[in-house]
Amino acid sequence: MHVTVSVRHCTVTEELRARAECLVEHLAHLTPFAQDGTVVFDAEPPRQSVEIRFRLSGGQVLVAVGEADDHRTALDRADQRMRRQLAKPAARPERGRRGTTPA
Repeated sequence: MHVTVSVRHCTVTEELRARAECLVEHLAHLTPFAQDGTVVFDAEPPRQSVEIRFRLSGGQVLVAVGEADDHRTALDRADQRMRRQLAKPAARPERGRRGTTPA
């Protein structure tokens, strides 16, 4: 799976970038439908924010945003929100035969 890490209006350490990539790859293992993941770090004083986006097969996109006083905590909050979304049945598209109608 392809992971992209972007930074807007701030600087992020290589350690935090590596942690974000590792988290997204771990989240991708929670669903077999993940196509690619994106992490965006942003700073709008006084809060720091992190957005995690997953593109799933079938065109569905999941977005989780975490805000905190520092990027590390914001990343953890976004991670928790994404885990909740991936646990929902909506993140698991139904597999069925096309063209059939339920009886």
